[in-house]
Amino acid sequence: MRGHPVELQFFLNDLPGNDFNQIFQSYEQLKNSTAADHNGERLSPFYIAGYLGPTIPGFSLPKVFISFILRLASTGTPRFLMIVKTVEVAIQFPDGLDGNGVNIYIATTTPPSVVKLYQEQFKKDFMLFLELRYRELSFAGQMVLTFLGRKNEDVYNGNMNYLYELLAQSLQSLVEKDLVNQKKLNSFNLPFYGASVAEVKEVVNWSGLFDINQINLFESSWDPCHDSEDINVPDRVQSGVNIAKSIRAVMETLFVGHFGESIIDALFKEFANKVAAYLQRENNTKYSIITLSLQRK
Repeated sequence: MRGHPVELQFFLNDLPGNDFNQIFQSYEQLKNSTAADHNGERLSPFYIAGYLGPTIPGFSLPKVFISFILRLASTGTPRFLMIVKTVEVAIQFPDGLDGNGVNIYIATTTPPSVVKLYQEQFKKDFMLFLELRYRELSFAGQMVLTFLGRKNEDVYNGNMNYLYELLAQSLQSLVEKDLVNQKKLNSFNLPFYGASVAEVKEVVNWSGLFDINQINLFESSWDPCHDSEDINVPDRVQSGVNIAKSIRAVMETLFVGHFGESIIDALFKEFANKVAAYLQRENNTKYSIITLSLQRK
């Protein structure tokens, strides 16, 4: 064991009283305080992984993105990893997104320069993700990833672009009601990127670390309670409420952190109404979901 420090692995379960947001936000503080306590001695590396149940109210993926850009497991331990994410690939906030105006994601008025920032940040972070998973998996180990992506190659025409544009419109409505500051809205952008299948393949092949066993794209309704193949929505008002609740469950912490808690109820009520109105005139209400099976070289 000399020269090879023991690697420690911590597995955290999602009990009702756990706050994963706080745990992962305090990771750097824990690491620094531990190093200080040992007066510069070489410490055994430790890795923290959070295991999630179906839903955790108030849990926001961007808050725990640290768990994906840092190590999840000790070297060469698992032979199989399955990582399911219910939103697009979370990315670090790239610099320069202040040029996106009132948009909070990629919209029709988003400048090409901002789109490029999103794409470059996705490639950088997804590459790092693959490198870390490569170090963790044993030889010929396999990994299955499931995340929201984009059906069309046109980055302005992704399924999620429309939904997030309705969110941006809802925030703008709160600006007009003096509930949100315009500068606050202009400085807010979602730290996600819905990649196309071709973009995902490009990064995997460029990494040279994994072989692609299989990659598929399928679609699922915005409304988690509407699993029928029928594109007609029987109750648009209720679907608007369902969709608003599902988005709020994932993103509430993100919005609270930037705008404060006082506007959250008003925001998602406005959002539910705008979604219901959208459903009356459009039937483009599907998530594009990419499932990717990889094998370590």
